[in-house]
Amino acid sequence: MIIPTYNESENITSILDAVFALQQGYHVLVIDDGSPDGTATIVKSLMQKYPGALFIEERQGKLGLGTAYIHGFKWCMENGYHYIFEMDADFSHDPGDLERLYNACKDGLGDVAVGSRYVPGGKTENWPMDRQLYSRGGALYTRLITWLPVNDPTAGFVCYKRKVLETINLDAINFVGYAFQIEMKFAAWKLGFRIVEVPITFIDRKVGISKMHKGILKEGVFGVLSLQWQSMFKNYRRKVANSGTVPSTGTVG
Repeated sequence: MIIPTYNESENITSILDAVFALQQGYHVLVIDDGSPDGTATIVKSLMQKYPGALFIEERQGKLGLGTAYIHGFKWCMENGYHYIFEMDADFSHDPGDLERLYNACKDGLGDVAVGSRYVPGGKTENWPMDRQLYSRGGALYTRLITWLPVNDPTAGFVCYKRKVLETINLDAINFVGYAFQIEMKFAAWKLGFRIVEVPITFIDRKVGISKMHKGILKEGVFGVLSLQWQSMFKNYRRKVANSGTVPSTGTVG
């Protein structure tokens, strides 16, 4: 499981304890972008509590969500993991839903399992109306422009099978903000992998400061247009996949 962090000292201990309390054998890789609040120091102190299960990669400077996940994907593949998760540090994603995402991939329902707010059974809590409008409007806009058959394309709570990340040319993923989440799903879909959406309840962070800003929204608006245009010329494939899958999506209760 990859958790990117920047100034998450107030959340990191609690989220890691919650994941390991599940006792399901999860390993966690924290990608910290030089948090000045000491997030990395806290993680390193917890590595003694969770030996062989908690890891950290430290980077210098705030380099962006997308590059953090790409760094983490490559690390996970180099270290032999077969199911790789994305998850926020602020409890907006409930660790209790991890098994549902994992099972959706393990049981063959999908190659990518997306924790979705916008399928039956999914919802958000504690979000102001303007945030809901931006998010739902952005999801609809993305589907209309790209035809990507995913109801929650910006979702950041995701499980990938290893073969998906091995097949995608990760160096061809351009976006670093929330448009990164759209591009990864778009690439997986274009390469024929099955995407399934698992309903979740997304709870707005209670501690810490949101990383959302106008630049991220701008990247999302223009990035979606760019994705559709580039798809006519761009090849996301790194190598030939042996999955034999065809594009499809679904919902898991």
